Amino acid sequence: MTEITLKSKSPFEEIKVIDENGIERWYARDLSELLQYGQWRNFENVLEKAIVSAKTIGADVNYHFADISKMIHLAKGANREIKDFALSRYACYLVIQNADPAKPLVSIGQTYFAIQTRRQELSDRNMEITENEKRLLLRNEMKFHNKKLASAAKEAGVERPLDYMGSTELAANLFRTTQAEDKLRREKIKGKVQANYAHHEVGKKVR
Repeated sequence: MTEITLKSKSPFEEIKVIDENGIERWYARDLSELLQYGQWRNFENVLEKAIVSAKTIGADVNYHFADISKMIHLAKGANREIKDFALSRYACYLVIQNADPAKPLVSIGQTYFAIQTRRQELSDRNMEITENEKRLLLRNEMKFHNKKLASAAKEAGVERPLDYMGSTELAANLFRTTQAEDKLRREKIKGKVQANYAHHEVGKKVR
C-alpha cells in the first residue's frame, strides 16, 4: 500500500483552476490522473455514478459537470480532440464519494472536499468554519465509512466501535478505515484474529 504524507497544501488544491467567471473548477482528467486511474474509461464509470447522484438530489448537472473538449497534441504534429469535464467543488465531492477506496488519495479527497464544500457554504453567509464543525464533518465521513468497514469486518468475524477523535485524528482514521475495508474485502479475510491483524497492519502503514 502506498503511504501518504499529508502536506500543508492539498494536492487537490494544486490542480484547481479558476474559470473566466472566477469560479473554482477541477478538470476530470486531471482528477483521474491524481487519483491514479490508469484508464479514462474506468474513471468515466465513476463520473457516471456521481452524475446519477447529482440528478437524484435535483442538482444542476450541466453546471456541476460542465462538458468540455480539449485538443491534445500527438506525434508528428497531429492533434486529437478528447472529452473532459470542468467539475465544480460539489461535483468533485460526489466523484470522490464514488471513487475506488483502494486508491491512496481517495480518503484524503473525501476529507478535503467535505471541508471545502462546507467552508464555501459558510463563506457565502460570511461565517468561518470552526474546529468543532470541521470535526463534525469528518466524523460524519467516518460514520459513513465505518458502516462500510463494519460490514466488511462482520463478514470477517469482528466488529469495531467508532472512536471519538479530534479533526486531525479523524482525517487520518478516515484514510485508515477505507484502506482496512478494502483489504478485508479484497483479500477475503475471515476470522476475528486474522481481521484484527489485518486492521493492525493497515494502521501501522498509515501511521
